Amino acid sequence: MQEIKNTPTRIPRSKHTFSRRNMSPAALNVLYQLHKAGYQAFLVGGGVRDILLGRIPKDFDVVTNALPEQIRSLFRSCHLIGRRFVLAHVRLNKEIVEVATFRAHHDKGSGGGMMEDGRIVRDNVYGSTVDDDAWRRDFTINALYYDISDFSLLDYAEGMTDLREGVIRLIGKPEQRYKEDPVRMLRAIRFAAKLNFTIAPSTIEPIPKLADLLADIPPARLFEEVLKLFLSGHAVESFVQLRQYGLFKQLFPYTEACLDDPVSLALIEQGLHITDKRTAGNKPVTPAFLLATLLWPVLSRSFPDQHVKGINRQEMLLEASQQTLAKQQKYVTIPRRISVLIQEIWLLQVRLTRQRRGKRFLNVIEHPRFRAGYDFLVLRANTGEEKMLEFSQWWTQYLTDNKSNQELSQKTSSKKHPRRKQKSKQA
Repeated sequence: MQEIKNTPTRIPRSKHTFSRRNMSPAALNVLYQLHKAGYQAFLVGGGVRDILLGRIPKDFDVVTNALPEQIRSLFRSCHLIGRRFVLAHVRLNKEIVEVATFRAHHDKGSGGGMMEDGRIVRDNVYGSTVDDDAWRRDFTINALYYDISDFSLLDYAEGMTDLREGVIRLIGKPEQRYKEDPVRMLRAIRFAAKLNFTIAPSTIEPIPKLADLLADIPPARLFEEVLKLFLSGHAVESFVQLRQYGLFKQLFPYTEACLDDPVSLALIEQGLHITDKRTAGNKPVTPAFLLATLLWPVLSRSFPDQHVKGINRQEMLLEASQQTLAKQQKYVTIPRRISVLIQEIWLLQVRLTRQRRGKRFLNVIEHPRFRAGYDFLVLRANTGEEKMLEFSQWWTQYLTDNKSNQELSQKTSSKKHPRRKQKSKQA
């Protein structure tokens, strides 16, 4: 168990590698304006951690003793968001910097907080100092503060040591911290996968027996956590560890029940691998394709593999897809804008495996989700669905030939119609 020090270790600028040059100008601007207005202002969390690790931070979080309304009065483009805990979003040069008021224990700070059976359900409890805020951080490596007043680092929980040794360690008593907010179990897995760190034994030990606490978390909040786990470049390792500690079945129980099938497991593992590969190559990744992959084993078990005379397979698949998504919504909310795309990818699986000529054939090629549907078909074929192999090969060959014909047509067209030189205008 790692506790917070009453007095942090202050590391002067000459003794650490954190540099303002690695911060976004917007975050630096926010820190300076708060400091100039007489408030305390610190960069904290992932921005500090990632810069010290030589990584490029995805975003920058600022904490201050200014209250939300005071923050809003300082910045022209500032919006207050959140119910569980009010945050200020400051927009500068198209970048949003998240600014939070110091937090404190519910029995110590001011503002409004609420606990139910040891769980934080409302968290607007404000602290007066950075020391108060440090007690509320989850992991030691996230309790490092960059002080804009003198460019020093404040280390409250031996976070620098854990950062050097590659350890994810909770601050405080693990069971209590997980009961306060069960999502911390998912965050422990995510940071370990993202940073390639190990999780301290005391931090990992309670997770299997407390995993079912995730059932009390709003499904909409879990959707955001799923995106962070699987769309940030470390999906494969996240999946492995989530299953190892009994967390994946809390998020996708129906999928977990299908993973005794080697083909279903291979489909998901390969889908996650492709997602990681695209992320590493700075290619776009979409929640719809990821979730279509994670839920396909569930859908396929309720959808007959063989054609049944007199039954429209398209309508049958649509009904099965709606039922699959409805069951999943109880655990992880999938917004309608994404569930619609998932269904389109699934429904294309029928259209891509039937007649490949005539008007219907042309319509499927022009479908806005054709490429995603085709990629999904290839994924199925490559991970053990042998019946899909013929269709996958046919479409791959068709697209290859069609691309070659288009390129040849463009070259021929440019030769037949050379660009005319424009006559110079006379003065």
